[in-house]
Parts: sequence; C-alpha cells; structure tokens
Amino acid sequence: MTHLDILKGKLADKTALIGIVGLGYVGLPLMLRYAEAKYRVLGIDIDNDKITQLNLGQSYIEHIGAQAIAAAKSAGFEATTDFAQAAKADAIILCVPTPLNKHREPDLSHILSTIDALLPHLRTGQVISLESTTYPGTTEEELLPPMQSTGLTVGKDIFLVYSPEREDPGNGNFTTRTIPKLCGGITPSCLEAGLALYGQVIDTLVPVSSTRTAEMTKLLENIHRAVNIGLVNEMKIVCDRMEIDIHEVIRAAATKPFGFVPYYPGPGLGGHCIPIDPFYLTWKAREYGLNTKFIELAGEVNRAMPEWVAGKVVDALNAHGKSVKGSKILVLGTAYKKNVDDMRESPAIAMMRILEGKGAAVSYSDPHVPRLHPSHDQPFALESVTLSAQTLAAADCVLIATNHGKFDYDAIKRHSRLIVDSRGVYLEPAAHIVKA
Repeated sequence: MTHLDILKGKLADKTALIGIVGLGYVGLPLMLRYAEAKYRVLGIDIDNDKITQLNLGQSYIEHIGAQAIAAAKSAGFEATTDFAQAAKADAIILCVPTPLNKHREPDLSHILSTIDALLPHLRTGQVISLESTTYPGTTEEELLPPMQSTGLTVGKDIFLVYSPEREDPGNGNFTTRTIPKLCGGITPSCLEAGLALYGQVIDTLVPVSSTRTAEMTKLLENIHRAVNIGLVNEMKIVCDRMEIDIHEVIRAAATKPFGFVPYYPGPGLGGHCIPIDPFYLTWKAREYGLNTKFIELAGEVNRAMPEWVAGKVVDALNAHGKSVKGSKILVLGTAYKKNVDDMRESPAIAMMRILEGKGAAVSYSDPHVPRLHPSHDQPFALESVTLSAQTLAAADCVLIATNHGKFDYDAIKRHSRLIVDSRGVYLEPAAHIVKA
C-alpha cells in the first residue's frame, strides 16, 4: 500500500490523530468539529495561557463554551506547546495568524516560524494543510521548499494542501461543518489527501485545481466584501452631505429582487480578514507589474472611516455647544462586529484613540468585552461600564460603534443627551441623534 492509501485508511476509520497548530478563532472551532466527529485531536499553540485553560477544560472565546472544551477533552483532545508532539499526528492543520506589518505588507512570520518548528518532526504519511489567509503562491513558495528539504517527496511521502478557513464568529446560521470547504493540493495525490482529511467533518467540499487557485479564491471572497463595503461607506459620505439617510436608501434598494445585494456602512472594517486580505493581493500583484487600483481605493475609503466618524462626534458636540476637549464620550461596543468578543482590527479602538487624542475622556461599554488590556495595537486599560440611566446621562456623547444585540437601544435613546450612531441603529430621526 502507498503512503496515501494508508493515510486515507486512517482518516476513514478515524484512527488518525489530527494536529491543529494555532488554537484561536479558526483553530479552536475546527478542533471541536474533529472531536465531535470522534477523532483524537492534538492542539498546539505557543500561548501557554491558552494551553493551560484548554487542559483545565476552560474556553477563552465567548461563543465557545467550557462544556464544548470538556466534551473534546473526554474524546481525547490534548493541548501542548511542544511541537515535537506533531510527529505523532497523521494530519497537521496550520491555523496561525497572517497580519500586516507596519508598512501594510504581508507578515508571514507566524507561518514561517511554525514550519521551522515542525520540520524536524515531519514524517512519511502525513498531510499538512495551511488554512491561514495569504497571497497566491504562498503554499508553493514558502511551505513546499522547506518540506522538500527534509528528503520527503511531496505528493508521494507527504502531502501538502491549502484549504482556507471560512469561519464567521457569532453567525448562528453556519457552523464549521456546514460551511463548504475549499481545497487545493500541490499534486493530485495531495488534493486526494486533503479531501480525505476534511471529507468526514465538512458536509460539502469544493476541490480546485491548485493551491494558488484556493489562495486566490479566499482573497476574492474577502475583497468582494471589502470593495462593496467601501462603496457604501463612500456613498454614506455623499448621502450625509446631501442630507439623505444612507440606511433608508439601502433598505429601499434592497427591495429590488434581482441585481442588488445590500451591504451596510459602518465606522470602518474590523476582524482579521476583510481589512487585511486585500493588501495581500495588492502586494503580490506588484510582483507582476500590476496595480490593483480598485481594491486599493476601497481600502483607502474603509481605513478613513474611523477618522470620519470621529469628526462627526466633534461636529455633534460643537452643535450642542461642547468642545470635544474635556467631553465625556461613552463608546458602545469595542468588538469589531456585533455579538462577538473579537477585538481584532476593531474600528472602535481606532475611534477611541482619535477622540482621546483630541482631549476627550473616553470610556466604553461592551457586554462581550469586560475589560481592555493594553497591547502593541491597543493602548487602553479600561473596564466596561455598566449601562444605566445615570451612566448614559453622564456622558456628553454616546457613540454607537458596535451594534450588539444586548444593548437596550430604547433606553439608550431615552437617557442619552447626544448619540452618534455609526451603525444605523435608529431608523427614525431625532434631535439628539446624529447619523454617522
């Protein structure tokens, strides 16, 4: 039997050990899905705190409960910081971050350091899958050469695929299992191994001709959103100047049963994918002498939104006889999207920075983020304020940055002196509500 046949047999009868490197918003749900499907799973992460919590049966992601972690542990899940344990795994799935550096260029350091840590422990009969969003060519150019340097033949001894994550934290309509999964392989045998890896845990698989195609597909998905959000954000600015409610326009346009898909403006883009992924393609396109002007323009519009909304706060305060300097501004919602605790690339933090820089006293309330811890990209050390009639009335301005479902918007409207609404929460105009 070939190494591929043996691997497929282990995956089919669920005797394969699944290794997942990176236990964040992508890796942890994937671990739970494999454990639910009765696979043994080995989780690897460089964060000691995460490993400790997981081994104690605890969760650090709000929408993933401790019960789910405990169930995975009872099914054989183990977590470790020791990359040598990867030698035991029949499949290794990489779910590590791919941020931008300070020059807004792709930062593959997490992928490269992970591969370096894994190389001594790779062996025949394994399938390696990269799920991190990246530019077309990454799997071939950055993972394939070091794997070949081990003496293992990719496509015969060991198998390499790219299968991008499609997680949407907080979306109750789709799960890891029900979201169709792309997969591209370095060779046909690699693709076969990848399909065997995911086939028993994902309902629908979408094989594509190459890893480059899979990488480009993932970028297109997120660039599509970024460009359309950029369009409605630009339309919002035009509508604001013309004293037209962009949300009313979108609601009216959405009644057309064909040819229009509603996208909604906001204070800027957040999360790991949509604000970042377009820059992976624009960077790679320059290697081919191409300028992706349309994509870059959308990025410029979206990056300008926190400054624009902060400007609306300043104008609203001025209109009510207040200077932003010394004003108390209560920001509602610091997560990047509604009903989650994910803070990555949150535009709320960008707006808080801007307003504090103008002399405002900034506080926040977020039922999903009880406290802010200072980090390299987040300077605030604050605790979430409990919303009450008193806390709302004490603020000179309440800025709705994230429209969480747990907020009582009627009470917010009733008790706030001034509201700047960047999410289109309030449909009806009011003297103390400013649309932004």
